[in-house]
Amino acid sequence: MSDPVREALTLWGLEGADCSFVAGRENRVYRVRSASGDHVLRIRRPGYRDEAELHSELAWLAAMDEAGLHVPKPCLSRHGRLLERLGDGFVDLVGWLPGTPMGHSRAPLTLGNRTGVFHALGAEIARLHAACDGWHRPAGFRRCRWDIDGLTGEAPLWGRFWENPVLDAPTRDLFLRFRQTARERLVLALGRLDSGLIHADLVRENVLLDGPVIRMIDFDDGGFGFRLFDLATVLLKNLAEPDYPALKAALISGYHSQRPLDLSDLDLFLALRALTYVGWIVPRMEEDGGAARNARFIAEAKSLCAAYFDATTVQ
Repeated sequence: MSDPVREALTLWGLEGADCSFVAGRENRVYRVRSASGDHVLRIRRPGYRDEAELHSELAWLAAMDEAGLHVPKPCLSRHGRLLERLGDGFVDLVGWLPGTPMGHSRAPLTLGNRTGVFHALGAEIARLHAACDGWHRPAGFRRCRWDIDGLTGEAPLWGRFWENPVLDAPTRDLFLRFRQTARERLVLALGRLDSGLIHADLVRENVLLDGPVIRMIDFDDGGFGFRLFDLATVLLKNLAEPDYPALKAALISGYHSQRPLDLSDLDLFLALRALTYVGWIVPRMEEDGGAARNARFIAEAKSLCAAYFDATTVQ
């Protein structure tokens, strides 16, 4: 175990606890096993989120836990803080949540009651949105914004997707045309679209199944945005499933069992979500498998943008 990990464990009084590495993309994540229970130690990537954003995420998680949502519960350090400074960055500790990921990227889903799971997930997303709307955020709360500029502006949150270096000219033109159309559509729909705090990254690995309980983890990219973005993220990652129409219907039915949501622009958000990955992959293209992932992201976004134009007869 590295010295930073030992130092971090000491901040929470967990010296000598069993600690194993889990993941290391945006943050370095460890599972900690101790007499007080299992926890997740997160050594936050320097520069990815500033101190105010990290404090805000932890306050948000604590509030959602208190509201009865199944999310990671932040733990106070021995100094009574949810966030501690560690070297050039920060570290926090949250509760480990039991459960099994709903699935894994690009692998066929192996769920039993498939539509039942998607109905329950839709309902849980709706409960999250409702709890966020009912929460009085503390002064200084700040999170990223998946708003019009965050999706289609000059500096989108996950990068200028139209500048992905492997795009051919026709595909780049398609993405630029879609970007402009989406921006215009979103401006016109602002008064109708439901927005507020969203998870923003409900991929299969971030949804844990524990019997009938749905748990949501990894709020690292959560912030202010359109509620359709959360549904679009779930659906995008399951487009290839043979029963996708039934899964989509179940997700929407589950959501509507808890709260209303205008679905008029769902296809728009599916394409927008796909485009975010075309920007996200650019600084990661040299990683193992990066080129193949990039090709998949571009092909998926191209298909969804073209389908949107075909369906709306936009020329």
